[in-house]
Amino acid sequence: MSISIGIHDLSIATGEFVLPHTALAAHNGTEIGKYHVGIGQESMSVPAADEDIVTMGAAAAAPIIARHGKDRIRTVVFATESSIDQAKAAGVYVHSLLGLQSATRVVELKQACYGATAALQFAIGLVQRDPAQQVLVIASDVSKYELDSPGEATQGAAAVAMLVGVDPALVRIEDPSGLFTADVMDFWRPNYRDAALVDGQESIGAYLQAAEGTWKDYAEQGGRSLEEFAAFCYHQPFTKMAYKAHRHLLNYCGYDTDKDAIARDLGQTTAYNTVIGNSYTASVYLGLAALLDQADDLTGRPVAFLSYGSGSVAEFFAGTVVAGYREQLRTEANQEAISRRTPVDYAGYRALHEFKFPTDGGDHAAPEQTTGPFRLAGISGHKRLYQRR
Repeated sequence: MSISIGIHDLSIATGEFVLPHTALAAHNGTEIGKYHVGIGQESMSVPAADEDIVTMGAAAAAPIIARHGKDRIRTVVFATESSIDQAKAAGVYVHSLLGLQSATRVVELKQACYGATAALQFAIGLVQRDPAQQVLVIASDVSKYELDSPGEATQGAAAVAMLVGVDPALVRIEDPSGLFTADVMDFWRPNYRDAALVDGQESIGAYLQAAEGTWKDYAEQGGRSLEEFAAFCYHQPFTKMAYKAHRHLLNYCGYDTDKDAIARDLGQTTAYNTVIGNSYTASVYLGLAALLDQADDLTGRPVAFLSYGSGSVAEFFAGTVVAGYREQLRTEANQEAISRRTPVDYAGYRALHEFKFPTDGGDHAAPEQTTGPFRLAGISGHKRLYQRR
């Protein structure tokens, strides 16, 4: 007998500061419509000097632990492409900050913006094997490009934490999945660079190719038809990319690309990404959070997910929203995570963008800036030091 496995709880976190795109446009002389309309972005989250993927990940996960406890969590899977260490998983620091039991496996997964979906599927497999356990999946990233580069306007930072288990209270994840991989150099970050490298046009083309490939495989695996889905959650490097991908998929499948129909399919999935910016691995699940927080009753309705990670790996799959899901939503807390951010001017953002700890192994305290529950206190002897606030 098959069991129902999926997302039992979902919580988000983001950075301390926010840079409005109006400030960026005033700095570089760009017509604001190119940001607000052209890429569909209004502002972007900027982490404090004492914030990173660990502090955001822990902040996203803490409410889940508070609600459900920690006894059934035997695995933490941390998905990121902003890794802070070449060996130690960021999730180990989160495990410590949250006080999880020692009888836990912790691992970090990486494949550009696709990593969180790999983590979700990994989690489902573990729960399938042992239905008594739950898996904590954390997607946390800081999107960073060079100052005055074309990618600068798409930066952002956020974390999404998901509790995966049997009889989920939010979304039941379905089989099959459509899969696609191609060796493409559209976006990458060598070990010696803090900021990613991106070929914008190549990346758009690679994304659209992956959308076709995942759908083709999903259909061949016996998946649902397009018209069955109540909404579509796409990876959003910028929100207009989701619209571009959906239009391409509809064309590929021979459907009309009516503007109102596309807005109906996607509109409620872009609200958080529009004001947070690109959060890499967390992006598609921020889309899910925004959809669940805003939509009319989705009980029993299937939702499509297209998770894309540059380089490139992609997956198309479905999840059905379960009865009673609204009682489990964190709408107020999610919106508070966004509204509590402190606006920063361009000079302040630039200082945060350029902030780095020295690499000499000395004792270096971080400026106390975050008002969040966890902070990066500093570095000593090449070791990162975290604390609860």
